[in-house]
Amino acid sequence: DTMNKALMPALQSVWFIPHVIVYIFAYAMLGMASLTAFYGIYRYKKGQETSSIFAVIDQLIKVGYVFLTFGLLFGALWAKEAWGHYWTWDPKETWAFITWLGYLVYLHHKYNHNERKPLQSFVIVGIAFILLLVCWFGVNYLPTAQMSVHTYSG
Repeated sequence: DTMNKALMPALQSVWFIPHVIVYIFAYAMLGMASLTAFYGIYRYKKGQETSSIFAVIDQLIKVGYVFLTFGLLFGALWAKEAWGHYWTWDPKETWAFITWLGYLVYLHHKYNHNERKPLQSFVIVGIAFILLLVCWFGVNYLPTAQMSVHTYSG
């Protein structure tokens, strides 16, 4: 019975649940921002107003980015407790950092251009979401994933 099977020691950390919950919430916010950005691209191409859409995306990303940052920090604390190192450039860690940088590019673009270049902002959000999807799903298909500490098959 798999329900009664004890978790491996690394998963018994106090940081496991906060790390996962914070990331799930971040991914939900950033996923909604991405869907909204695709709608924004559609409205932009139709010549329709996009400032209200831009405002929604911006708020979702601000919240999502804060949670993404906390997810990284909680993961580092968990890694220190479980394996003795905050960061090892594991494929999942590396792609999490790349994803974090992708949304940072959006925030910098928004800060420098505000709503003057909405299409660019929408596209950056879409690209950042692709990075997030690679981090979430795609890393598992990389050859290096077999050596990852983020592979929990047993």
